[in-house]
Amino acid sequence: MSKKYDAIVIGTGQSGPSLAARLAAAGWNVAIIERKLFGGTCVNTGCIPTKTLVASARAAHMARRAEDYGVIIDGSIKVDMKKVKARKDEVSGTSNSNVENWLKGTENLTVYEGHARFVDSKTVSVGDEILEAGKIFINVGARAHIPETAIEKDIDYFTNSSMMEVDFLPEHLVIIGGSYIGLEFGQMYRRFGSEVTIIEKAPRLTPREDEDVSERIKEILENEGINIRLDAECIDVEKHNEGVLVDLDCEAGDREVVGTHLLWAVGRTPNTRDLGLENSGVETDERGFIKVDDQLRTNIPWIWALGDCNGKGAFTHTSYNDYEIVAANLLGNDQRRVSDRILCYGLFIDPPLGRVGMTEKEVRESGRKALISTREMRRVGRAREKGETQGFMKILVDAETKEILGASILGVEGDEAVHCIIDIMYARTPYTVIQRAVHIHPTVSELIPTLLGDLRPLE
Repeated sequence: MSKKYDAIVIGTGQSGPSLAARLAAAGWNVAIIERKLFGGTCVNTGCIPTKTLVASARAAHMARRAEDYGVIIDGSIKVDMKKVKARKDEVSGTSNSNVENWLKGTENLTVYEGHARFVDSKTVSVGDEILEAGKIFINVGARAHIPETAIEKDIDYFTNSSMMEVDFLPEHLVIIGGSYIGLEFGQMYRRFGSEVTIIEKAPRLTPREDEDVSERIKEILENEGINIRLDAECIDVEKHNEGVLVDLDCEAGDREVVGTHLLWAVGRTPNTRDLGLENSGVETDERGFIKVDDQLRTNIPWIWALGDCNGKGAFTHTSYNDYEIVAANLLGNDQRRVSDRILCYGLFIDPPLGRVGMTEKEVRESGRKALISTREMRRVGRAREKGETQGFMKILVDAETKEILGASILGVEGDEAVHCIIDIMYARTPYTVIQRAVHIHPTVSELIPTLLGDLRPLE
């Protein structure tokens, strides 16, 4: 006999718990299901643990640079990877238990632990339990994509998830994938003391970014001794007595890279293959992402998909915004939409990249009249004071409406400074609002009005 609920939420990633708690607070009888770790990717294998590791890696990096600041450290700088992992585990574990305790302590909310599968479009099984609801919300996230050839050859490898269990220093970490996850782990482990090689099949790192941004990112990483191999169109992996051998088809450089350990960072796969979606009638695309409309409803009117599994965003902040959109439409009579969202994200190498809106390439392709301004971070007082002058700022403005189209801030505190641009873009006000604002000195943000004062036509 099935247990009946007003709503079922499958998954406890960034959007699921908040939505479940909000519905429960509104008086709905809600069930939420988690098959493994409460909190999803961000809490357990993504944002929180990786940024904790980044912080430890930065501490090691700054200790090695101490003399640049007039600080003398007697003796060698050593990294205790077991303590690094223990610190990460404590920070991540606290977040995980906080989510679990929050959900299990919420009135009108029942927590089920186990794997959920659709029986039909209104019924879900969890082990021996059968749950039924008039509304179902899918928040199952995504996992690292691993090429079939690598699996078939039975080669040991890490993903962003299994890297969380590493408590030793790889002698030579080979990373396949030159985008956000790969670059963050690459710099992190180089700072811990590993030799690192990053292999990317595209002609440049972070292909989503403009070429000037990609080139500066490459310079930052190479300045720290990271080996970068680009144009690796034909990548194959083999076992080797030292660990792993990666065959490359590259225009320049050796055609083989031998390392002790391998990290795959070549994209994400939605966790939708084993949900029994075929029993629900919910449609997915060719990659397995659940198809949704502008308000995150699937082709089945009473089923929604939120977070990474819907292909509308691959970030914690977009997942949380998915919750806000669904809750506003269901409970607030507020017709919010995914298309209202402005793309923004960060690349958390050091110094970080803060990004919002259109790239220069996209602006050029749009054919609109635009203005552009750039400024080197070495011309930013805060960067010079901190001794971190790598990177630059770039901003693009519509020449007719005067609205900001997009910005890239690659440099110290760029991931924070970009938010004043994000806010003004949502306000849809002219760039002159920031240009005429008085910002605090000495900060990175204070140079954004100066940056906007140097706009020139995009030619």
